[in-house]
Amino acid sequence: MSARMVLLGPPGAGKGTQAARVAEHLGVPAISTGDIFRANVAEGTELGTQAQGYIDRGEYVPDSVTNAMVADRISQEDCREGFLLDGYPRTQAQVAALDEMLASSGSRVDLVLEITAQEEAVVERLLRRASEQGRADDTEPVIRHRLKVYAEATAPLVDLYTRRGLLVSVDGMGDVEEVTQRILAALSRHDLVG
Repeated sequence: MSARMVLLGPPGAGKGTQAARVAEHLGVPAISTGDIFRANVAEGTELGTQAQGYIDRGEYVPDSVTNAMVADRISQEDCREGFLLDGYPRTQAQVAALDEMLASSGSRVDLVLEITAQEEAVVERLLRRASEQGRADDTEPVIRHRLKVYAEATAPLVDLYTRRGLLVSVDGMGDVEEVTQRILAALSRHDLVG
C-alpha cells in the first residue's frame, strides 16, 4: 500500500519526532525540509547560503528553492511507495506545486495529518530544544515570529485540506509515545496502518 502524506502543525508541535515514528510504521521515508536546509547550511552549499538568511529570521525559504528541492527528493526511488512530508507544503502556492509534482506521476496526497499544540507549550519546548541543541535559530523572538508566520501562511492549508476531505487532526500534547498512539489510531481509521 502506498502512503503519500503531509504533516502540518506549528513549529515545536513535535512533527519531526512523530514524522520519523510514523514513517517507520508506514515503511516510507520521512522528508523534512528543515533538516535538508540545515544540512545544506552546514555543508556550505549554494542552497544553504540562500536559505540561511531566511532561517535566521524565522522566515520561509522562497518557493522556487523549496519546490525544486522537494520535487527532486520525492522523485527518488525510496519514495516510490510514498513518503511523509514534514515542513512542506507551507503555503497555498506550495500546495499547488505539490499537486502538480504528484499529478505528473499519476499520484496525489493520500492524507494530511495536523498535529496541534498550545502556543505557550510550543514556545517552552523550542526554547528548551535551543538550549539542549545549541540552535541559534530558536530564540524567543524568532520562535514567536515563526508561530505568527505559521498562523498567517500555513494555517489556511488546514481549511484547504479539510475541504478536500484529507485532513486528520491529532492533539500533539503529551508524551511522545502517547501522541504516536493517537496518530496511529487516526491513521488506522483511514486504512493507512494495520
